[in-house]
Amino acid sequence: MATTNTWFNSIQGCLLGTAVADSLGLPFEGMTAQRIQKFNPLPLRHRFFIKGGMLSDDTEHTCLVAQSLIVSGDDATLFTKQLARRLRWWLVGLPAGIGMATLKSLLKLWLGFSPEKSGVWSAGNGPAMRSAIIGVYAANNNELLTKLVTQSTLISHSDPKALKGALIVAMLAAENAINEKSDIDNYLAKIKTITDGDEELTDLVNKAVTSAKKNESVKTFCQQIGFNKEVTGYIYQTLPVVLQIFLRYPRKYEIAIQEAILCGGDTDTVAAILGGMVGAGCGAEGIPQHWIDGIIEWPRSVTWMNELALRLSKSKTEKQKPVPLNMVGLLVRNVFFMLWILAHGFRRLLPPY
Repeated sequence: MATTNTWFNSIQGCLLGTAVADSLGLPFEGMTAQRIQKFNPLPLRHRFFIKGGMLSDDTEHTCLVAQSLIVSGDDATLFTKQLARRLRWWLVGLPAGIGMATLKSLLKLWLGFSPEKSGVWSAGNGPAMRSAIIGVYAANNNELLTKLVTQSTLISHSDPKALKGALIVAMLAAENAINEKSDIDNYLAKIKTITDGDEELTDLVNKAVTSAKKNESVKTFCQQIGFNKEVTGYIYQTLPVVLQIFLRYPRKYEIAIQEAILCGGDTDTVAAILGGMVGAGCGAEGIPQHWIDGIIEWPRSVTWMNELALRLSKSKTEKQKPVPLNMVGLLVRNVFFMLWILAHGFRRLLPPY
């Protein structure tokens, strides 16, 4: 591990990087790039609940993975059981905006399907949105990283595309956490271990790499590959956009997240995936403090996530317990969050169009 970027800093940066980007992107979810511009989004600020930010399933899944890793350590089988159990009870908490593939898979878990058989055929972003933290945790052990990401993916998604996307996100987060001097070619070497044999993914990656080497804006890149209005929740749309931005700004959090959100579409998830990857390299100190302070969540508060990062960072050398979570408070929070999501939906019926 690089001396200036300890394992704790990488874990904390990954968790908070995911949360902050998720929170900033959430108010614009589902909007086209053109409509986002009409809301005068720059400079980026929290605006979901007045001037505060809240968190969606992207951050929640990352926290569930971190809690599972604290208990399981390097035991992939135990990790699978822990994550499956936590995902089942997460569903009982009435989360808003849950993806259809994830919903179906969690219902299958409740019906008695094993975690290895509960996934549905989907190439959505679900597995990728929770894999950066796995990459940081298993940064020095590629075999463990692959096992953990595979198990995490199969719980909800069985399409190989979802797994490949999640693996690339995890591997790049790992490389960013342990190697301060990685460049595009170093990252590309990691990616090629996954893309070989997949012509569609190889083509998308090559286009992203070529665009990044030219230092083109992500807007220009999106126009080149036909994503003019928005980036959807399909992993083979999300991944090349995230990759193009990450290769240019692997440790420049603020500008990276800004570019991701302005693409439109699945803004919270695209930004959250990128935020975890970039945060793994820059640490919490690389994230604007006013963005961190602007998160008004409870019970998964910033303080709670910092404690989660601390316990996960210690779990390799000494036994740790998961961070307690007020489940009654969480249910009340989720009801409020769902109502506020509906309020945002009605707001979008109004100008500017």
